[in-house]
Amino acid sequence: MVKFDALIIGGGVAGIQCALVLGSAKQKPFAIDKNIGIIAHQKSSHLQNALFNNVFGLEPGTKGKDLLVSGKKQLSDLYPHIFQIDDQKVISIQEQDSNYQITTNKNIFYSKIVVVALNYSKPFSIQGLESYIEPHIRANPMKDRIQLRNSDHLIKERLYVCGTIAGWRSQFSIAAGSGASVATDILTLWNDAISTKIHDKL
Repeated sequence: MVKFDALIIGGGVAGIQCALVLGSAKQKPFAIDKNIGIIAHQKSSHLQNALFNNVFGLEPGTKGKDLLVSGKKQLSDLYPHIFQIDDQKVISIQEQDSNYQITTNKNIFYSKIVVVALNYSKPFSIQGLESYIEPHIRANPMKDRIQLRNSDHLIKERLYVCGTIAGWRSQFSIAAGSGASVATDILTLWNDAISTKIHDKL
C-alpha cells in the first residue's frame, strides 16, 4: 500500500508546476521526509494541441505536446524523489480516517493531502467530488466548462484544486501560477503555518 504526504492528480501545466515547487523544497527540514507523488495523466490535457507564442520564458512556437514531455523530464531530472505515476486514471477520491483514498483503474493510493489539477471540461467522472461540481465562473458560458467549488484553491481540509478546474481562465501562465500557489500553501502547512516560498539563488 503506497502512502503519500501529498498526491497531485493531473500532469498538465498546473499539476507539473505544483510538483516542481514541492520538489524544490526537498532540502528544507519541514519537507525533507515528505513522500510526494503525481498521477501524471496527460491524454486529456489541453496542451496536446496548444501552441505558445505569448508566454514569458517559452520560445515562441513552443508546442504544448512537447511541453508535456519536457515537463515530466524536468521533474524527474531535478526532483527524482517525486514519484511519477503514469498511465493511470483516477476513478474515485474518498476520505478515510486522516487520509484520502485515491482509486485508479490500476491501483489504490492513500495520501494526507490531495491536489486535483485536471482540466475544466466535461465529463468529470471522479466519484466522491460530484457535490463540488459547478459551472465555471470565468469561462465562456457557451463552452459549458466546470469547476470544483473552492475557497482560494481549498475544497475542504487537505483537498486542493488548481488550474482551470479551480475556476481560473485557460492561460498557461495563470494555470502555472495556480499550481505554484497551491504548492506554497502546502509548504506553509508543513512549515507550521509560517508563510513559505522557495527560490533558487545564484
